[in-house]
Amino acid sequence: MAEILSNIQVSHDVFRMKVAGEYEGKPGQFFMVRKDRGLPLLPRPLSIFDLQRQKHYIEFLYQVVGEGTRQFAHLRRGDEIELTGPLGNGFPIHEGRTALVGGGIGIAPLYYTASHLLRPDLYLGFREEPYVIQAFKSLGLSMQVTVGGSILDQLNMNSYDHIYMCGPEGMLRAAQRMQTEQGYKGNLYLSLEKRMACGIGACLVCSVKTKSGNRRTCVEGPVFTAQEVEIDA
Repeated sequence: MAEILSNIQVSHDVFRMKVAGEYEGKPGQFFMVRKDRGLPLLPRPLSIFDLQRQKHYIEFLYQVVGEGTRQFAHLRRGDEIELTGPLGNGFPIHEGRTALVGGGIGIAPLYYTASHLLRPDLYLGFREEPYVIQAFKSLGLSMQVTVGGSILDQLNMNSYDHIYMCGPEGMLRAAQRMQTEQGYKGNLYLSLEKRMACGIGACLVCSVKTKSGNRRTCVEGPVFTAQEVEIDA
């Protein structure tokens, strides 16, 4: 069990939780998080928002969408939580001009990813109220923010060698179409948001279709290339 240092509400249903401890993790990886051994029985997958080894903490940005995350929202400084990770296949880190594109709570893995890249451009889209914008501004990077509409309208794919993206499935499908329409030849990586039960590939709950057959989002993902993954309509 790990001690919670803070659990701050940053929007009407979004929280930023900081947990003490010694952690490792690559951009795009996640942890399975559980309040305790009671109900609900299953942990929840949360992407790494930030990780500071020297300051001995990890942070998660999460949205309240069910009973598990609703329990997280009631946690306070000094409470304890159970973490298992890091898990999954994260974003590969390349040199070259790079864009990070997030929609809604899909911005969660992009802050930590940005810290591993050389001056990427940020594209952050929100349906309603934006959140943690000041945190992203502190990185000193070029940033486009859209409230309502689609953040993809601001993106010219061919301006970049690599694009890392996380958001709702509709946004990711639209990005796949854009890749074809714009003739984009660079690397487009999509981080999928899927329900998970175990986080280690045993239960197959998070399976996703790819060109080479079904793959487990928690093990072979959550990051896939846009060319290989088939996102259901």
